[in-house]
Amino acid sequence: MVKGSVTISLDDYHTLIESSIKIKEMEEKFLVASKELQVFLSFLSSRADIEKHVEEFNRQSKTSKITFEGTSAKIELKND
Repeated sequence: MVKGSVTISLDDYHTLIESSIKIKEMEEKFLVASKELQVFLSFLSSRADIEKHVEEFNRQSKTSKITFEGTSAKIELKND
């Protein structure tokens, strides 16, 4: 990373800080939602045979993959 300095207006600085706070809040909500989806998938897998649907989803998805560890579902992002 290159070290240096920039000059921006106070309005832009505060907008940048507010954006950073909103992004962190959205990230936290996203993590909670993904955990809830994993719990829901685990619940579904114990009630119905969804394996063929999960395999089809995994073949078609370009960004994520659903795996099962025992009865627990995991959603993995393919770019991680």
